[in-house]
Amino acid sequence: MKEEKIRNLKADSEYHIPVLLHESIEGLAIKADGVYVDATLGGAGHTKAILQKLGENGRLLAFDQDEDALKNAPTDKRLTLIQANFSEMQRFLRLHKAIPVDGILADLGVSSWQFDTAERGFSYRFEGPLDMRMNRLAGKTAAEILNEYDAEQLQEIFSRYGEVRNSKTLAQAIVEARNVKPFEMIADLKAVTEKTSKGGLMKYLSQVFQAIRIEVNDELGALKTLLQQSTEVLKPGGRLAIITFHSLEDRLVKNYIRNGNFEDEPEKDFFGKFELKYKAINKKPVEASEEEVRRNPRARSAKLRIAEKK
Repeated sequence: MKEEKIRNLKADSEYHIPVLLHESIEGLAIKADGVYVDATLGGAGHTKAILQKLGENGRLLAFDQDEDALKNAPTDKRLTLIQANFSEMQRFLRLHKAIPVDGILADLGVSSWQFDTAERGFSYRFEGPLDMRMNRLAGKTAAEILNEYDAEQLQEIFSRYGEVRNSKTLAQAIVEARNVKPFEMIADLKAVTEKTSKGGLMKYLSQVFQAIRIEVNDELGALKTLLQQSTEVLKPGGRLAIITFHSLEDRLVKNYIRNGNFEDEPEKDFFGKFELKYKAINKKPVEASEEEVRRNPRARSAKLRIAEKK
């Protein structure tokens, strides 16, 4: 019954349906009196599931830089809410005297609500401002990046973060277009991409929007920081569970768990010995079942990796 209850748990107001919910919660191996971190509150689906597993002496700290997400949090004396990017995890855990912790969970997906809210600018499916910031109070917007970066910087973003095949052509087209009219709205960007698109337009737009969003929010930099800080704050035997949604994220998580760094080879100490920080619980990433994908198509690209600190 308890397992079924967790499987059916949903976020409030359809803000976001939690992905790989049961698998990630089980992967944390939650102790009733443990201290845990939900690094991405979002719709609070994973948060609520962790709280179900905790006893009255357990503790959960949940992070989200989006003030809209914090409204989804349940009222629970065991829960501490922190409006900040998870890259600041160690500092806030120290502030709240919560180090060491027994487990860390991060769902790196953009929430359904963010994708479906036109004014946030995350999706090409709607018309709205080119924003794409998770934290609307800080950082450059997508429009500012498109208007300010030079062609070489734009090409690098599209190539590295979106794997856009004709990134140079796209970058040059953006520079030429902004000389006529600065980018402000999603339609401005779509007008350029419709001319430069290679292959299917929808896939092309997805790649372009992903690349810009990653740059706007420094998503890969924040993930690297989270992984490095996890080593500092987790107890020996503590669990790390990370859900990724594209290959760039998954590669970073896989390499850090396997090699202790973000490269393809393990780190060595002064004597040439490997110093690995984690033991992988699942050698291959856990993926959503066909049933879950039917219920939530956005789960199709999700990959869960679980590791235990040595």
